[in-house]
Amino acid sequence: MDAERDSPIFCRRCAAELTPGKGDFYVVRILAVADPYPPHFDEEDLHRDIEAEVDGLLAEMSDMDEQELTDQVFRRLTIHLCSKCYADWIEDPTG
Repeated sequence: MDAERDSPIFCRRCAAELTPGKGDFYVVRILAVADPYPPHFDEEDLHRDIEAEVDGLLAEMSDMDEQELTDQVFRRLTIHLCSKCYADWIEDPTG
């Protein structure tokens, strides 16, 4: 049998145990991507010391690991919600 189906699944909101194949829950996949649009530059930006700014950014990032850096621009998350929690969530995902 599939190892994933053997592991218990719980609702992310209420912690109810969910049974695969019973049709009583939802799988929600969330993809979050940092602003994908190119930055806007004005005349003032063209006169800044870009090399110093890049060096400053690299210094700020030097203590961060690869996952921390990746999470700032891209994040994928899968959650399971029971039918009741899904009905509440889909109407107000931030609530």
